[in-house]
Amino acid sequence: MSQVTPPIREYEHRFDIFEPGDLTALICVDQPDVQGKLVDQLTSLDYKLHVGLFPEDISMKLKTHIYDVVVIDEHFAGCQLNTNSVLYEAIHLAGSQRRNQFVALIGTSVQTNDEMMAFILSVDLVFNIADLENFKPVLRRGVARQKEFYQAFLEQAKAVGVA
Repeated sequence: MSQVTPPIREYEHRFDIFEPGDLTALICVDQPDVQGKLVDQLTSLDYKLHVGLFPEDISMKLKTHIYDVVVIDEHFAGCQLNTNSVLYEAIHLAGSQRRNQFVALIGTSVQTNDEMMAFILSVDLVFNIADLENFKPVLRRGVARQKEFYQAFLEQAKAVGVA
């Protein structure tokens, strides 16, 4: 009796080609069902995507591209929230890069849109996986709020030549 290998889904290794002006996202989620729903929702928001396969891959991607959105699973690669190397690297990027990225942490231990928890964890949005069907509108609203918040700062930074 031969075993049937499950088909590899296109989004599990998604690596779109980015052009200047594209909205870009990096998905650091290794649960196929959650990853698929995120890919579908981000694609419908016109993001071009890269999927992080393992922590070293994600580290390289974060160093070589400034993504508009980075979505990180609190338990990516079997880590606990306090030992998640991907989260640590994403929130400790240089300020000039970090300001231009919207970092969303998803998991079961956080409440969707808990601004205090997002502040404590140094991310822009926390999102509970149980609310996954609503990720698209919550992300869209969060990204818009971040742009509004940083707009005056970024304009001033450009004016004085530091951005």
